Amino acid sequence: MWTLIVAIVVGFIAGLIARAIYPGNNNAGFIVTTLLGIAGSVIATYGGRFLGIYAENSSAGFIASIVGAVVILLLYHFFTKRS
Repeated sequence: MWTLIVAIVVGFIAGLIARAIYPGNNNAGFIVTTLLGIAGSVIATYGGRFLGIYAENSSAGFIASIVGAVVILLLYHFFTKRS
């Protein structure tokens, strides 16, 4: 349970950083960006566990959380793109 809380807090910060380094126009609001950052951190944590990078009771690192948040942000903008 503690690793999930750490992943959420790190994801919050990673979402803000991912928004800052994401190129282009960012129409997502503050809440959406932080939720996507949290999702990126959680996905990085469980993806790293699945690949054997992280131990069972550890969370993703800060850099991996930022990368996960950027990937989720890219997917969000791809699927919500308006023509």
